[in-house]
Amino acid sequence: MRALTWQGTMKVRVDDVPDAVIEEPTDVVIRVTSTAICGSDLHLYDVLGPFLAKGDVLGHEPMGVVTAVGSAITKLQVGDRVVIPFVIACGHCYMCEKGLTTQCETTQNREHGTGADLYGYTELYGSVPGGQAELLRVPFADFNALKVGTELPDERYLFLSDILPTAWQGVQYAELPEGGVLGVIGLGPVGQFVARIGKHLGHRVIAVDPVPERRAMAERHGIETLDLSDDVADSLRELTDGRGPDAIVDAVGMEAHGNPGAAFAQYAVGLLPDAIAKKAMTTVGADRLAALLLALDAVRRGGTVSLSGVYAGAGDPMPFMTMFDKQITLRMGQCNVHRWRDEILPLVEDPADPLGVDDLVTHRVSLEEAPHMYEIFKKKQDGCIKVVLTP
Repeated sequence: MRALTWQGTMKVRVDDVPDAVIEEPTDVVIRVTSTAICGSDLHLYDVLGPFLAKGDVLGHEPMGVVTAVGSAITKLQVGDRVVIPFVIACGHCYMCEKGLTTQCETTQNREHGTGADLYGYTELYGSVPGGQAELLRVPFADFNALKVGTELPDERYLFLSDILPTAWQGVQYAELPEGGVLGVIGLGPVGQFVARIGKHLGHRVIAVDPVPERRAMAERHGIETLDLSDDVADSLRELTDGRGPDAIVDAVGMEAHGNPGAAFAQYAVGLLPDAIAKKAMTTVGADRLAALLLALDAVRRGGTVSLSGVYAGAGDPMPFMTMFDKQITLRMGQCNVHRWRDEILPLVEDPADPLGVDDLVTHRVSLEEAPHMYEIFKKKQDGCIKVVLTP
């Protein structure tokens, strides 16, 4: 089968790799019909290389059609159309029963001190082959694969794999009061959905992003937007009676604009021999914190900052005096997709498209064009906001 593989820092390639096959009775194999490039994939592209091996198959936002089922499968059959969450969870352990599927105790990576297996996301999360491929093996498929209808196009369902539930969890973790104001830092794919979900739930939403095309997309959905500037925190306070938003979702994460020193350090560490780089990243690694620091500065006193963007630094400096003085609540974590997807599914299938799912994809290309699109997406060129690949 053809698949997008990691070849080195800022190097990916579509190769022939062994076909995905049934390995356990609880597996299914799907023929991937659509798979997306996620902002989190860019972390693999240029930061987390020491935890990848040449030839690793990337991607964690797939959907498709079941082509083979294991002997223990009871809920799925060949021909079913399914969406696959990026989290691989068993569905019956202590953590899964609490809705914390990213902490699944069956697939948890204890040797690295990390959570559940994730598709296509480094040895820290199981080195599981990802979904930017023609075929995908789905473990614990009765629990993980979400069967969907056949009438609507892939884009209506695809984002249930990651970014829609991630955005939904980000807003839920923000714990906004009724009629509260939600700030959003970053209007990439997750930030777009965070803003729309906040608006759908009845909140005023003010979003910050330096890219005009992303601001324009958000404005089509009734979102107030601000350009990224030196005084943007003051602007957020001015728009909210001098206090700041009740909650802010950071939808950017560790590759925020700003702090070129940290950006260079991230890149340089990725070029070290793997053993040295891994040690550096897991002990003194630092993220670019511009988005998080903005959120902590701009949120009102007693407010909440919710992190949907990914952070990986082990030695990130945090302004704890300010956080303590302002009584800020901080919520974060990989998205527990299974907890939210049934709640979101009716909105996705609603003909009115209340979350604007039909208005997100800017580029749909073949899998063979994926290496070029990684570069376009990273550099935010050609108005690129969301890329969907067709294997």
